[in-house]
Amino acid sequence: MHIEKFSYDNKIVRNFAYATVIWSIVGMLVGLWVALLMVFPEWNFGGIPVGAKETIGLTFGRLRPLHTNAVIFAFVGNGIFMGYYYSIQRLLKTRMASDLLGRIHFWGWQLIIVAAAITIPLGITSGKEYAELEWPIDIAITLIWVVFGFNMFATILKRRERHLYVAIWFYIATFVTIAVLHIVNSIELPISIFKSYSWYAGVQDALVQWWYGHNAVAFFLTTPYLGLMYYFMPKAANRPVYSYRLSIIHFWSLIFLYIWAGPHHLLYTALPNWAQSLGVVFSVMLIFPSWGGMINGLLTLRGAWDKVREDVILKFMVVAVTAYGMSTFEGPMLSLKNVNAIAHFTDWIVAHVHIGGLGWNGMLTFGILYWLVPRIYKTELYSKTLANTHFWVATLGILFYAVPLYWAGFKQSLMWKEFTEAGNLQYPFLETVTQLKPFYALRAFGGSLYLTGALLMMYNLIATVRKSKGVVDDEAEAPALESSYQAHGTEHWHRPIERKPIPFLVLTLIVILIGGAIEMIPTFLVKSNIPTIASVKPYSPLELQGRDIYVREGCYNCHSQMIRPFRSETARYGEYSKAGEFVYDHPFQWGSKRSGPDLAREGTGNNKKTNSWHYNHFDDPQSLSPGSIMPAYSFMLDHNLDTSTTASKIKAMQKMGVPYESGYAEMANAKLMEQAVAIAEDLKKDGIQTPPNKEIIALIAYMQRLGADIEKFKTAKN
Repeated sequence: MHIEKFSYDNKIVRNFAYATVIWSIVGMLVGLWVALLMVFPEWNFGGIPVGAKETIGLTFGRLRPLHTNAVIFAFVGNGIFMGYYYSIQRLLKTRMASDLLGRIHFWGWQLIIVAAAITIPLGITSGKEYAELEWPIDIAITLIWVVFGFNMFATILKRRERHLYVAIWFYIATFVTIAVLHIVNSIELPISIFKSYSWYAGVQDALVQWWYGHNAVAFFLTTPYLGLMYYFMPKAANRPVYSYRLSIIHFWSLIFLYIWAGPHHLLYTALPNWAQSLGVVFSVMLIFPSWGGMINGLLTLRGAWDKVREDVILKFMVVAVTAYGMSTFEGPMLSLKNVNAIAHFTDWIVAHVHIGGLGWNGMLTFGILYWLVPRIYKTELYSKTLANTHFWVATLGILFYAVPLYWAGFKQSLMWKEFTEAGNLQYPFLETVTQLKPFYALRAFGGSLYLTGALLMMYNLIATVRKSKGVVDDEAEAPALESSYQAHGTEHWHRPIERKPIPFLVLTLIVILIGGAIEMIPTFLVKSNIPTIASVKPYSPLELQGRDIYVREGCYNCHSQMIRPFRSETARYGEYSKAGEFVYDHPFQWGSKRSGPDLAREGTGNNKKTNSWHYNHFDDPQSLSPGSIMPAYSFMLDHNLDTSTTASKIKAMQKMGVPYESGYAEMANAKLMEQAVAIAEDLKKDGIQTPPNKEIIALIAYMQRLGADIEKFKTAKN
């Protein structure tokens, strides 16, 4: 037997570990700021002017996507790659196939994060949750993901360990599924380097987005971390994984079922009922593989509970796996229609998401960092006392964050649905906001505790690194992989699959494509799923420009445009939403949270307000709605509307099937100015003098259009 000597690349692990720690602080700082804006909306300071045309927004609508991108793709993303590069080499008994590709991956990923940190506050966004980055950055993500995947598979093919350990299965599933999700959801039509439109519209865009959004949680925040759990928890406990057979069931059932569950984000919406029902059924089934994984993780510690009480690393990991179990119980529960009717659009969902984010992803990452950094630096952790302090501060932070938001969510939903004995709504929407401020303040306190713990960790790890002599690549040796192999005795049926990485990849791809194909193909090809409405017309050029400003400011982060068929919602907002209303919406703007009222019927019925009301409301929301947490958008009163893009936008819409008449793009700006002048003249009647070429005029036009087509439809029917 020929023994080969080699070394593991610890420097790439070190680089991703540094990035994980740095971006964790950045992401949590932005998250704390966002939480404080819910209590002190004036802290957006009106933004930071950049010349005469741009403002770096410090509003909730712009900073919330910055927070989610920083935490998901910067903090968690770097944490995934840190764990991958450490564990893959040791599980496969080989150095990474290419050190150069590893460096390209690292620096490319950091540049993508920096690009996101620059563009999102500038309002350069696609307007789709967790996929806000514009098309040039989407292309960069694809290229860097391919670099990472090629390096990983090249390493697998040159391995010295024949069988692929369970962690590698999850790594492969993560790579292939994220590639599919990103490419499908990012199909868009660029009109400039900073602007594009989603190729999908309305209901179809919503389905694709939440197929992506839910499975970004599944295959970026869950499956890679399950792989890390299967490697690092047994290492930290010095015990084998509890059950090999359970890990097989866990893996294949999880990746098959997860991909179907996206529609549970769209219950009681205009999405066809059959698609909603599929989402519910598969979401409920998800609890079985999810809890199978949790049980496999916790039972790995059987016989080691005395060690758990003393070992801070295992404490972090136990809390992480417990949080995973809690969130994967709650997810299926929230997908039940009767529960979803209460929880959707409320702060309950925010609490649920953060149990997973802070508990599962955060605590497991912290535990891995405390285990891994001393090993690659060949030294002891600087202070176990500081690590223990971090554990308790972070655990308390999670509780202070989540418990008030659960309470707020229940209160919020009950207030929205409460009627008086006379049959009128009990509470105006604004009161359902102002009564939640104490809960938001407690949430911010919990976030500050969690951030404090991360800062303690940073200090502890820096001190650990400083007392070391630096990173040294680990020397190792292993026998070369024999070209021929014959099983000795009877082996488990799954073992042959583990020996063949390319067929394993293909089989994984097939398994994850089934659910998405069955849900999306009928929605796109069967016209009866999205019935059209004759009165629904394309947006005017001014309204289209106003809608783009609405998207730029991230208004969908606080406002929904989807009225569900509940008495409380139709009484408050008007006619429930229908699929045919959204056929020209690129992208859709249904939202997922109501920190402000639904806007689907803002331009109709009892909701309709004057142009001057909208003007004053954007300038100073608190003057018209005392206690409102909406920020001021006074900069739009000064910014000129960029009409140089109008023709390009109309042409892009025509390419995507929006029925503007031939040659409309050339006359679009004339039509735009005609409507803008009419709004400016109307404002004059109320004593407001403003030129018609300001951004505020376009946004008012869009607000007044919302729901107007359905009002015409109802009038025509009557």
